[in-house]
Amino acid sequence: MPGCALLLLLPFSSAAQSGDWSAGVYAGQYYDTEPAGFVQGRASFVPHHMFALTASKTVWRSATLPLSLEIDGMVGMQSGVTQLGEVAIAPALRWSGFAWNDVVRTSVRAAPVGISYTSAVSPLETGPSGNGSRLLNWLFLEVALSRPADPSNEFFMRLHHRCAAYDLLNNYGANGDDFFAVGFRRRF
Repeated sequence: MPGCALLLLLPFSSAAQSGDWSAGVYAGQYYDTEPAGFVQGRASFVPHHMFALTASKTVWRSATLPLSLEIDGMVGMQSGVTQLGEVAIAPALRWSGFAWNDVVRTSVRAAPVGISYTSAVSPLETGPSGNGSRLLNWLFLEVALSRPADPSNEFFMRLHHRCAAYDLLNNYGANGDDFFAVGFRRRF
């Protein structure tokens, strides 16, 4: 909650800018641990894959910091261990203030709280009792790269995560889905 209050204190930029919208695709493979475990190198990959279409809209930009707020949505398909569809939406903070942006434009996006709904309960998301949920929290962490001369074309790496948000949504004891994905988006 203190982070939300901090955002209210930052000056708002109300002018629409190019690059407020984006559309893209990404694909990834399931790994068997939470995002922190992946970052620490404790992940093993499973033959289960995701393909997704994504779109986002910038809804706020700080007038003084390289910080913006975007609404990101995705529609995807999972296949391998099972086949199912997924739709998700989340607010994402984007930080783009890196010293090397004149060489490689870099931004980091984080969306810790969102909503994800699947067409079926994945066997990869069931707890010891065999129960699972189609509606879970959607979290993603992302690094995006582009050429300084063409920032509208971004390549990105994303950790895509579904979870019960520390058992706030259910207490089935399952981690949820985790994918490491790579993608491309066009900002317009």
